[in-house]
Amino acid sequence: MLSMLRVLGIVIGLSVALASCTINKNLMFKTDREFAFNQLNVDSSNTEYRIAPNDFITVSVFTNDGNLLMENTTTSADRSRVITIPDYYYQVDVKGEVDLPIVGVQNLSGMTIIEAQRYLQDIYSVQYNKPYIILRVINRRIMVFPGSGGEARVIPLVNSNVSLIEAIALAGGVDLRGNASRVKLIRTVGEKQEVYLIDLSTIEGIQYAHFPVQAGDIVYVEPTPDIGQEILRDLQPIFQILASTILIYVVFTQQR
Repeated sequence: MLSMLRVLGIVIGLSVALASCTINKNLMFKTDREFAFNQLNVDSSNTEYRIAPNDFITVSVFTNDGNLLMENTTTSADRSRVITIPDYYYQVDVKGEVDLPIVGVQNLSGMTIIEAQRYLQDIYSVQYNKPYIILRVINRRIMVFPGSGGEARVIPLVNSNVSLIEAIALAGGVDLRGNASRVKLIRTVGEKQEVYLIDLSTIEGIQYAHFPVQAGDIVYVEPTPDIGQEILRDLQPIFQILASTILIYVVFTQQR
């Protein structure tokens, strides 16, 4: 019996050691204590989105300074008119160029939406009388990891200035395991990645809560390590096997 207990003890010890190798392996973007985070400049929070390669855009052209958009308010017949904007979209290529109807290839890379609209108004004015342009970028999105360690949300940026706190709210808020004092904002700036560490656990963090996110950002709420439950979950099948082994051993021992 003592030898059996020793064997069981060794098995349990090895099982715990093997199970510990899988604990919190779903955690991402780990940083050590010496990691140098970038400084978040709140004053730059009004930075507008600029059109980038591989963006998908829609372009709607109206003549006479967009008079057609307002015509349905003039007469009863016009009020019943439904103005539809064609659901066509165009892709900006790797050079920042997009091939548009009538005016052909245009380079919009680096322009804000307002700048691109004004630029296209000038281009289309050659063919149209006082053109009015509506341009939208339809593939702007961010990824939010709310802190569960295994869940994420892809949030489309419908509005121009979606704040950090709004993005987290759209993802369902900070998870029960999420550490609100360690929110990592990962952003591509030029050809490098910048990582900002934001503390939203105190009221002082409100100055960062309204910081606008940008397309391509990753908002990662660092999960709190859940060591106890993960060990129990990993060891549960092993305990079941050991319990069955002990039961079989006891039954055979009693039959002798």
